[in-house]
Amino acid sequence: MTATAMKHSSFTHEGQQASQKLCRKADLVAFSGVAAWLETPKGPRQIALFYLPGYPRELYAIDHHDPFSNANVIAHGIVGDIKGAAVVASPLYKQHFRLEDGQCVEDDSVTLCTWRAEFKGDAVWIVG
Repeated sequence: MTATAMKHSSFTHEGQQASQKLCRKADLVAFSGVAAWLETPKGPRQIALFYLPGYPRELYAIDHHDPFSNANVIAHGIVGDIKGAAVVASPLYKQHFRLEDGQCVEDDSVTLCTWRAEFKGDAVWIVG
């Protein structure tokens, strides 16, 4: 099951994204993805949030759009580990994307956008 959170935010004058609250920690599913809307200077964008409790880095934000299938499905992917790196496998064609930097493991020419996500109390924030 995937939940979706919609939030609005403000932006800096230089066009860079300001910090943005997306959802609550309770909205996340451990070791799974949750889709959310991120307001960007170019308009709203779907992202996938992954919560890995107990790991050195527990929270990741990555594009929800899979460039191989041209569908917004990354939040529905299976989380795993390849050579010590946390990855998500696209549910359609099974390409793996590193959560840290969005790099596709099978195709070096493809990288998903990532954002710095963090917990502030009980809230999940994208930090601009």
